[in-house]
Amino acid sequence: MGWLTVLLAAWLAGCAIEPLHDGPARDEQATAQALRAIYEDALPAMPLDKQRHYAQRLYRISGDARYLEPLEAHGRLLLKQLGRDIAGLETPGFAATRTREVMANYPQRTARQRARGAMLAQWGEIAFGRQLLFRLIQADYYGLLDTLPEHERALDYLASLEWQRFLTDPEVMRIYAAQVANQAHFLHQLGIVDLRDDMEAAFQSVYPADAVSALSERDYRNRLYGMTHMVIADSRYYQRRVSAEQHAWILAAFRTEIERILDEATEDIMAEVALSFLLAGLESDPTVARIRRHLMQAVDPRSGIIPSPDGDTDLERGEHRNVLAIMVLGWPGQLYAGPDLSRRLHQPREVPAGQGMRQRKSHVAVLENV
Repeated sequence: MGWLTVLLAAWLAGCAIEPLHDGPARDEQATAQALRAIYEDALPAMPLDKQRHYAQRLYRISGDARYLEPLEAHGRLLLKQLGRDIAGLETPGFAATRTREVMANYPQRTARQRARGAMLAQWGEIAFGRQLLFRLIQADYYGLLDTLPEHERALDYLASLEWQRFLTDPEVMRIYAAQVANQAHFLHQLGIVDLRDDMEAAFQSVYPADAVSALSERDYRNRLYGMTHMVIADSRYYQRRVSAEQHAWILAAFRTEIERILDEATEDIMAEVALSFLLAGLESDPTVARIRRHLMQAVDPRSGIIPSPDGDTDLERGEHRNVLAIMVLGWPGQLYAGPDLSRRLHQPREVPAGQGMRQRKSHVAVLENV
């Protein structure tokens, strides 16, 4: 693996000049670099959505131009998809047809996916609406929204859906808390409707503080995942810092529950708990240190990555938790917005030979991990 050799050599060379008292931080950075090397060597062969997911996060903590190519590919795909849907919304019945297509393609591999699919099937055009909302918010992140003619038609369509009822429904919350949090923030960001307070009140009603200890492991994880996404979505997915005061109840719960988090949460969720503190500017919080230690210990020495709870070390399936671990362990303390692709996607595309991460196959985003 070329990336691995280069990065490890650079780290070893740097050890001679780093102060000895920086040992723990140096080990965290080295682990992040080793994980990063493995993934960046394998990423070109992964589906576009995996490349997008990884490159977006690494760009937003580094601003490194090497991640622009997969993001430009994603931006072009978004413009094509949104152009079709925005034009289609002029035709009666188009949204209903697209809803059937979305549900027909909804993944059924895991029990969680099957439960979410069954839940969405009861909510009419929300299934299409959530996909359209996701694509619009991604276009907005890239500075592309205003390049889409008549995109207000899509915003008007989304405003017609029953988001308030959907995002506050107890059964939806119990199955889908993270995406509920995302969608409440996305709707606000696009100026459609502000349901953030309604969503949080519904969440706290479904998961009252005095009943947390009685939650099953599955419900506890769903609760944690929802709470982390209230913070992450507020940061516009790692583009800006958030207010520690605004999210104080979430951070306080994470501090109090750290033992259970380390015992019952997946590494994906643990990393997002740590990222919630990092986004709030609380890198020195003991909760972050404990999760960093756990993530380092979770790396499988044979594969070099953090495996799934059942020991799966497939690189593609493990991209989500490992890119989050890279962010937590290699957190630089600076965030980069965008990238703004509005000019780049309206200029001739030139990619220097040997640079970038060229996609080899396409993939339809599942939207479970934004």
